[in-house]
Amino acid sequence: MSTRGFRVRTNLWSLWPALSGLRWLLGLGLLLWLQASCGTAFYLPGLAPVNFCEADRETASCQSSVALFVNRLDSAKSVLPYEYDTFDFCQDSEKKRPSENLGQVLFGERITSSPYKFSFNKTETCIKVCVKSYDPVNKDQNSKLAFLKKGILLNYQHHWIIDNMPVTWCYDMEDGKKSCITGFPIGCFITKSDTAKHACIINSEFNKKNTFYLFNHVDITIIYHRESKKNRGIARLVAARLDPKSYKHSDENHLTCNGPPMEIPGEQTDKLNVTYTYSVKFQENKNVKWASRWDYILESMPHTNILWFSIMNSFVIILILSGMVAMIILRTLHRDIIRYNQMKTSKDAQEFGWKLVHADVFRPPKSGMLLSVFLGQGTQVLIMTFITLFLACLGFLSPANRGALMTCAVVLWVLLGTSAGYVSAKMYKTFNGVKWKTNFLLTALLCPGIVFTDLFIMNLILWVKGSSAAISFGTLIGILTMWFGISVPLTFFGAYFGRKRKLWVFTYTELSHQMYYMFGFLFLVFIILLITCSEATILLCYLHLCSEDYHWWWRSFFTSSFTAVYLFMYAVYYFIAKLQITGIVSTILYFGYTMIMVLIFFLFTGTVGFFSCFLFIAKIYSVVKVE
Repeated sequence: MSTRGFRVRTNLWSLWPALSGLRWLLGLGLLLWLQASCGTAFYLPGLAPVNFCEADRETASCQSSVALFVNRLDSAKSVLPYEYDTFDFCQDSEKKRPSENLGQVLFGERITSSPYKFSFNKTETCIKVCVKSYDPVNKDQNSKLAFLKKGILLNYQHHWIIDNMPVTWCYDMEDGKKSCITGFPIGCFITKSDTAKHACIINSEFNKKNTFYLFNHVDITIIYHRESKKNRGIARLVAARLDPKSYKHSDENHLTCNGPPMEIPGEQTDKLNVTYTYSVKFQENKNVKWASRWDYILESMPHTNILWFSIMNSFVIILILSGMVAMIILRTLHRDIIRYNQMKTSKDAQEFGWKLVHADVFRPPKSGMLLSVFLGQGTQVLIMTFITLFLACLGFLSPANRGALMTCAVVLWVLLGTSAGYVSAKMYKTFNGVKWKTNFLLTALLCPGIVFTDLFIMNLILWVKGSSAAISFGTLIGILTMWFGISVPLTFFGAYFGRKRKLWVFTYTELSHQMYYMFGFLFLVFIILLITCSEATILLCYLHLCSEDYHWWWRSFFTSSFTAVYLFMYAVYYFIAKLQITGIVSTILYFGYTMIMVLIFFLFTGTVGFFSCFLFIAKIYSVVKVE
């Protein structure tokens, strides 16, 4: 190691720009917190509102028919979602499927029309939709009934949509509070030993053991708002709720929608007829306007207070950690610099601490090729995540535009291939690498290839199981086309310009004087994560330098990327303690998708930590002058 003398400036305030990123992140986080606390929800662009009116007033500007659409069914006990048509429910004779974007396809959404159709502001009671018959001697009907029972057993949930709004189900909890969710179960099941659980608690008559209770009736309430006093005939829908019920209709021609529940024995031996019915009513709400109609869904979700408590708790921890980092930079380093300025510059002067490794701290690390590839991919994911969440907080990716969040993320990832290639090539050149073609190929293919291979294997499993989440062959070809046709060329251009740019030069010279609610929750957590990764990495990096350990390249990356290990451990804990997933296929799918999230988390947190440490080290060593 070099023991050459050096001089250091006493004005440590020149180091303060190194914390500029921390300052604006804290400011942005505070701004978003104030907006989420004091403001109301807003969605800048979105779908055009639909005007409704009574049938006798229907014109070209308003419609009287209210259509109900159904989405795929999912379950917390199984990772396999299924289309509505997979179950033997009532089907629409004139089936219509709205066009789906890439995000909806990747998320497994399969929206289709339903036979539930209403007339605006017309109350209807106990309307028959269809009748399904199951004969034990009929193999096909028996198979459909068995699959329906399996859906009840695994607690599969309906997801219905009215005017692009999710229909919510609100029920009373054991503590007396009301909880609302955007779905409702097919039915409930009581085993031989269990007492009533989950959906079965809504009705005390669901008490027979080893019996399936099917929700074959729904009471739907549609809430609307008159937008204009001048035109009282036009209204817009602002909410939709339902209550699932179970009725055993003894007489299909005289439906009353009351009486004992629809019971399906565990061992069906007799012919069974299931009649599906509904009741609908409309209510006017003068307070809720169409522009804020999503608020009631977000506000009714449970654990909102817990989320705010966690956010504030994390924010306090960030302030403490920021104080520690500031103390190190503005106090400890200041003391070091004063002490070393008082040293003689003769050859007998003894160097120690972080100054001692100034000649080695920027030596190229081992496996610099792999590190540069990780940094390029991490930069791509980091920018993509930040822009996506920022646009979502501004309302550009509102929940009304289904699939927009995923579509935006994929498109941004493809277009940000240039940033990945640029950062990877420039870092590799900084490491004195010469195999730039290999660097480019690894940047463009390594991490995306791992993700695509994982998704392809998961998709094969979903396709074999007939799940609605299975991506079609055409969509896979489209993803490959975007990858190789857009992302890879952009990565090449980024790598080309990154290779042509000047190296990051590290000199030791004397310096002159230079001085959504839910999306909101998610973005705040994202900002807190960035700050935590940056400060923790800087703190540990400084401690290692003080112990005269200059091997910081990989350590700075792994310090913050170790958060991905915590994420994986928590996913395992959540799988064991919280979820009730059964079956080897669902388990494989759960951990398959988890590994993709862990890899993405590993890349962008490691990148944040690396560049935070990189800037910190470059700054502190730039204030020393080597003689």
